[in-house]
Amino acid sequence: MASILITGSNRGIGAALAARAGDLGHDVLRASRAGQGGDVIFDVSNPQQVRDAISAINHPIDIVINNAGIIGPDSPTTDMDWTAMAYTFAVNVAGALAVSTACLDHLRRSSRPRILTVSSQMSYMGYAKSDRIAYRASKAAVNKVMQGLATDLHPDGIAVVLVDPGWVQTDMGGAEADLTPTEVAAGIITLAETLKFEQTGKFFRWNGEERAF
Repeated sequence: MASILITGSNRGIGAALAARAGDLGHDVLRASRAGQGGDVIFDVSNPQQVRDAISAINHPIDIVINNAGIIGPDSPTTDMDWTAMAYTFAVNVAGALAVSTACLDHLRRSSRPRILTVSSQMSYMGYAKSDRIAYRASKAAVNKVMQGLATDLHPDGIAVVLVDPGWVQTDMGGAEADLTPTEVAAGIITLAETLKFEQTGKFFRWNGEERAF
């Protein structure tokens, strides 16, 4: 069984991921912001807070799942809410990198370390849609950041991949979405369990199929 740190574990996909991993017997570290419950408390947009909280963990971490994220402003490219856009990037991009790097010492103590970051189909560069552009751009950015992290951590043997959860019935996805958090979480946990180091740097759908960036 693995030790798994899951961010944004208080609701939606994160809560379903924690439940699925726990049901399978994994040691789950539920990470969330203060006041939302969890085993590890930090705001992903605060790198120092992330480092301090993770440094207090006294055992190896085998798997990090960067799930925390926000939808951001519904502002068009021509009239952007700059403060909200910056915060969207602080959470969705810098936050995922802050958590990943803060966990490196713990991951290096694992015999099979892995980092999975939840991205989005809305990051796909083949789409020209402009709705929720701050969110779309943040997910495209985190794809590139994690691809670079995979390159930098290759000598350490730490696998880094991205996951497209699809359209999920959460507060963000809405009730009309195609997939439930439970089925998506089951797929992501299976991917985390079976991921091979040779797959580092790739982008997968929640069901394990490789997809284009």
